[in-house]
Amino acid sequence: MLWGAAIGDIAGSRFEFDNIKSRDFVLLGDGCFFTDDTVLTAAVAEALVCWRSRPGCDLSREVASALRRWALAFPDRGYGGRFLRWAQSPSPAPYGSWGNGSAMRVSPCGWAAGSLAEARSLARTVSAVTHNHPQALLGAEAAASCVFLARTGAALDEIRRYVEDEFYRLDFTIDGIRADYAYDVSCAGTVPQALEAFLESTSFEDALRTAISLGGDSDTIAAITGAAAEAFYGVPPALIEKARGFLDAAIMEVFERFAAVFGPR
Repeated sequence: MLWGAAIGDIAGSRFEFDNIKSRDFVLLGDGCFFTDDTVLTAAVAEALVCWRSRPGCDLSREVASALRRWALAFPDRGYGGRFLRWAQSPSPAPYGSWGNGSAMRVSPCGWAAGSLAEARSLARTVSAVTHNHPQALLGAEAAASCVFLARTGAALDEIRRYVEDEFYRLDFTIDGIRADYAYDVSCAGTVPQALEAFLESTSFEDALRTAISLGGDSDTIAAITGAAAEAFYGVPPALIEKARGFLDAAIMEVFERFAAVFGPR
């Protein structure tokens, strides 16, 4: 649980501003690091643990508090300027972002939810504290839905059909768009591509290699892809062990608490 998003983030981190456009690279190598994608995924996970543990807890308030606290505890991890201003504001309010920050942190919702409807509802809640633009909410719902469907046994063709019926037209292939795909931080310009990379995959590692080979905002695309791929395939234990060497102990502790509360079910 949650390792897929973190490993995708770490693996894509060194290629974010130096795209590789190839599947041939060391997955977790020198120059890799965890970014804001992993930090804020941990924040959402912590908020969901508190929400589940305390009946009547206001999830929006819990998420806002956790996002701010974790961002300030792990500075210089590549946060967007508007998010940093929000995190440092005495009176934070949603700022209408359509960016992919909503989708990069939302995978815990797909694991915590008891139904597909709840996965979508939780995704909207944890997104809307900052990214309340319709495109950001759509991207968050799509990403969380894929995690939920993947972990509850849906086949790849069923997940594809749901994404196309509810969220995005996936009328492209990664090979077909790779050459011309450029850096894009919008949900509309990254979430469909991340989900397509997952839907074309044959294994967890294959999914990440496909996602990173696309280029663009590599860490975030791979985090979204990795979250869905973990839910579908699981993560090889050797990759988890290697990823531990890149992560802070506080992040891993939250992952463990989240897994203790929400899985397996």
